[in-house]
Amino acid sequence: MPRDVREAFAAVPADAREPMLAVRDAIFATAGADARIGPLAEVLRWGEPSYRPRSSGTTVRLGWSPKRPDQWGVYVSCQTTLIEGLRATAGGALRYDGNRGVLFALGDAPPLGRLRPFLAEALTYKLR
Repeated sequence: MPRDVREAFAAVPADAREPMLAVRDAIFATAGADARIGPLAEVLRWGEPSYRPRSSGTTVRLGWSPKRPDQWGVYVSCQTTLIEGLRATAGGALRYDGNRGVLFALGDAPPLGRLRPFLAEALTYKLR
């Protein structure tokens, strides 16, 4: 993990950091399971850990903000249809931030069973 990303995670409260790290692991596992994705760039976007495939998909960003201290989220570009697709499959089981992300309460374990297909869709978005 790059130093700046490690520092960004360290600045997040533990109740958000632990589930965000679980999603990070799922992102890398998803990328590793699909040769079309290739290596990911782990960088900061808007000061938040972000995972960008070279050419196969769109960036996935993990975020927590002191402006919304009781929640954290998984975000993608609002120019995609990814959140729309997630709504179609998960419906009201998840809470959304418009067309750019899915939100979770602090301390909530991420529903990785629902998120893994979403992550795969994001990391291969440009291949469709």
